[in-house]
Amino acid sequence: MRATTLHGPGDIRVSEVPDPVLQSPTDAIVKVTAGCVCGSDLWPYRGESDFEAGSTIGHECLGVVEEVGSEVTSFRPGDHVIVPFCHCDNTCAHCVAGVQSACTNLGMTTSGQGEYALVTQAEGSLVKLDGAPDPALVPSLLALSDVMPTGWHAAVAAGVPEGGTVVVVGDGAVGLCGVLAASVMGAEKVIAMSRHESRQQIATAFGATHLVAARGREGAAEVKEITGGIGADAVLECVGTGEAMGTAFAVARPGSTVGFVGVPHGVELPVGRMFQKNVGLRGGMAPVRRYLPELLDHVLAGRMDPGRVFDLTLPLDQAAEAYRAMDERRAIKVLLEP
Repeated sequence: MRATTLHGPGDIRVSEVPDPVLQSPTDAIVKVTAGCVCGSDLWPYRGESDFEAGSTIGHECLGVVEEVGSEVTSFRPGDHVIVPFCHCDNTCAHCVAGVQSACTNLGMTTSGQGEYALVTQAEGSLVKLDGAPDPALVPSLLALSDVMPTGWHAAVAAGVPEGGTVVVVGDGAVGLCGVLAASVMGAEKVIAMSRHESRQQIATAFGATHLVAARGREGAAEVKEITGGIGADAVLECVGTGEAMGTAFAVARPGSTVGFVGVPHGVELPVGRMFQKNVGLRGGMAPVRRYLPELLDHVLAGRMDPGRVFDLTLPLDQAAEAYRAMDERRAIKVLLEP
């Protein structure tokens, strides 16, 4: 099959790789109908995370079930499904506690930017759609495989209060989905920290009430001014850098929580500030399957349209351009059509 592969920093190719095969009775093979590039894919693309040269890349996709293992009873070939990027049995103690991203049988989608993907815990992971989706809904449904549940997880972890004030640090697709999550959860003020006009426009459409373009101390000072010197009731850290984490704690009011979902790179926590102000930190890798049913209901009911984060669609053969466009901030998030 054709799939996106990474061979070195900046070296993305579409290569012929072996088709996935069932390896366990819990597996399913899904024919990918839509995939995309994630902001976290840019870490290895830039050489800032380890990877095996020539390995496939991409973990977000929609598709049609092609084949299932003997223990997969709720799905059959021809079913249209959303594939969470992290696979879970949805029955272990961690899954029951709502932490499906730490399942004792955890698996990951590894060829979401390809023609076929292997799902290692199909029964507990896949979410079935009611037939072939309306093409207009495909971007929003694809967003449910990772980026929207990740933004939602940041909001849940931070404890976004109805009627409260929320600051979202980061204006990538996850940050924008965090803005949408905070708005849907009923926050009265949603402050998006963004300095890119195209992203500000989406943030506003998603419910941001204030925009702060400045960074660092200047940005934190603007947030403090908006909040009357108090700070935010909840902060969503959606980047993963030390600067973003520092900003998140700088704008958090005493007693609040920072919800973090950015993959950490070079982050050192300000433990002294956390202690003095009683500011907590929660979050991590999103338990996508936990949130999928609720988020799918929101999308199908028209209460949210997270697919707006996709501002460029390319064929799979142009995956290298998709990565360049996101790396150079010419695109927020790129949808790939096999």
